[in-house]
Amino acid sequence: MNLRAIFQDFNPSKFVLYFCLLLFSVLLALRLDSTIQWSYWAVFLPLWIWKVVVITGAARGIYVWWKHPEYRTEGDSYVEFKAMLICLGLNLLLLMFELLACDNLEFKHHLWLLVFMPLFFISPVSIAACIWGFRHDRSLEFETICSVNILQFIFIALRLDHVILWKWVIVFVPMWILMCLVCLIVLYYIIWSILFMRSTDVMAEQRRAHLILAITALALVLPFLTFEVLLANRLDGDNQYQFVAIMAPLYISLLTLMGMSFGQKGGNHWWFGIRKDFCQFLLEVCPCLREYGNISYKIHHDDDEEDEDAMTDPQRGTPRAQPIITSSPTKCVVPVISIEMPD
Repeated sequence: MNLRAIFQDFNPSKFVLYFCLLLFSVLLALRLDSTIQWSYWAVFLPLWIWKVVVITGAARGIYVWWKHPEYRTEGDSYVEFKAMLICLGLNLLLLMFELLACDNLEFKHHLWLLVFMPLFFISPVSIAACIWGFRHDRSLEFETICSVNILQFIFIALRLDHVILWKWVIVFVPMWILMCLVCLIVLYYIIWSILFMRSTDVMAEQRRAHLILAITALALVLPFLTFEVLLANRLDGDNQYQFVAIMAPLYISLLTLMGMSFGQKGGNHWWFGIRKDFCQFLLEVCPCLREYGNISYKIHHDDDEEDEDAMTDPQRGTPRAQPIITSSPTKCVVPVISIEMPD
């Protein structure tokens, strides 16, 4: 295991996001089961931490951008800075929704349509952000999720206000449609990985990479789909499972996403104004970590010993003679052309 290769592809922003969502889902399940009697303001604490990190990182990046104009000509600095501002704006709208939702859960002062209003604004802005990201070859996963779920947000708000009295299984129809498309993509990954495993023209490293991708996609989508089915049945009264048990598959999906953050190299270099990869920045701040970052571990298998024994002669126990390839000096070879002259 090469620690340096792992942390070079580490995406700290996604790791912080998924870790905060995992803590929030655990606290929310305990609160809904009445295992803890905390205020919802305390239950939403992981989300507040996430937003503080985002706002602080963006403020620091804006300050560095304003203080050092010479940094603006480095590579794709303008594109990355605009991407950071777009992400900051969407997170501020999401923060407004979280504040309204937390207040409504605590005191029930507002209609849920009013609470979901920031999400209604996020969706069209996310569509514009996705178009901008496609033009500038940038991956905008959060914006994509927000843009395709606007109908789901409307249905949930209307159902919570009892404007519609549909069953929750019907309310989640937009989510079922989206999950069907995701399941088709996962099935494509699985079939593609099986074809790669059976092919002899593909390198072993490529086959391993496709197999890991298929297993990761399956571990991400299948638990999340199970969580949605259990939640819909629980809200409709078809089961009486505790919310901790219902959210257990969601924990698996979030843990999978946290593990995937170690292999998703990327992220905006303008967060906190570091202007470089997180691994390189961390090694410059803490030089003592360089000693550990250059260490690689290799697990010794019994197959290695068998390979070494196979290289020795079984009768005399001496190493077999290996063919020696010697390089000869290059010579100029001139083709012989025979031209018959007429008599």
